[in-house]
Amino acid sequence: MSDKKPKMKQMNMIQAINSAMDVKMSQDPDVLVFGEDVGYFGGVFRCTAGLQEKHGLHRCFDTPISEGGIVGTAVGMGAFGLRPVVEIQFADYIYPAFDQICSEAARLRYRSNGDFTAPITIRSPMGGGIHGGTSHSQSPEALFTHIAGIKTIIPSNPYDAKGLLIKAIEDNDPVVFFEPKRLYNGPFDGDPHSPAKNWGGHELGLVPEGHYTIDFEKARIHRQGADLTILCYGTMVWVADAAVDATGVDAEIIDLRSLSPLDLDAIVKSVTKTGRCLILHEATRTSGFGAELIAEVQQHCFYALEKPIMRVTGWDTPYPHALEWEYFPGLKRCSDAILRIMEE
Repeated sequence: MSDKKPKMKQMNMIQAINSAMDVKMSQDPDVLVFGEDVGYFGGVFRCTAGLQEKHGLHRCFDTPISEGGIVGTAVGMGAFGLRPVVEIQFADYIYPAFDQICSEAARLRYRSNGDFTAPITIRSPMGGGIHGGTSHSQSPEALFTHIAGIKTIIPSNPYDAKGLLIKAIEDNDPVVFFEPKRLYNGPFDGDPHSPAKNWGGHELGLVPEGHYTIDFEKARIHRQGADLTILCYGTMVWVADAAVDATGVDAEIIDLRSLSPLDLDAIVKSVTKTGRCLILHEATRTSGFGAELIAEVQQHCFYALEKPIMRVTGWDTPYPHALEWEYFPGLKRCSDAILRIMEE
């Protein structure tokens, strides 16, 4: 085993995701990338920029505007040995492909008794914070965690994005890989009036140029603490980080990375230590993934809890355009919740 350290490069999340696909396309001729505008144009957020030019029209290509067709094609390709990486342009558009994902891709290994698999990766930008309005801001991750046979992954930084995406492409079962688009170019503290931030100098912005993977089963301790556990993922990791700074509470922030599979051991260990738990997510409140987290914490940490579990989420409404920051669980709402849960 070589002791040579990998060459690192400063990347934003767009560049890290692009690098992950490039690495796998270079290593494995069975890896294909396709979706709406991913070829010549390089994707609406430029995540696939340069891949068609480098790997050819038959490896990175545009599709018709048909999400069901995109995923259905990927399922067929995967069953016969290819490893498609498809892009759904916005998570809001994934619903026409829901039947193909849940009824076909998720069940293929089971219904064929292992004769066929669906080694497909479905990438899609999710969440708000970019003035996308009702049709470009949704966070539908909880829907997919309910379906057996699908892995649901949400990175919060470039380093994780690349390592998790490579892991997803190599997985022999379907992976839904949601990318928080508010983080594409840098961290976001949830305050719309804050100056723009980038990953410059942050260790999580330094990404190995070559191949590496991150296990789905392991959450990341974003910040150590002793008095409060904050469970979150995606954009909310950075909102939580800013809120902890603002309140001065000694909180431990757990970046889940993966919702399914879920690193329950890391959650239980942290909540048992701190005795308090706050859950943050951008998706709507009712039946959001926070409800599942509450159930798990209540079941496994009941006797350690000193206060009721709290959650800060989006509201049970369509994502509004004009009132985006009233909907978004931003710095103030998160800070207020932290102070409330710490009250004696």
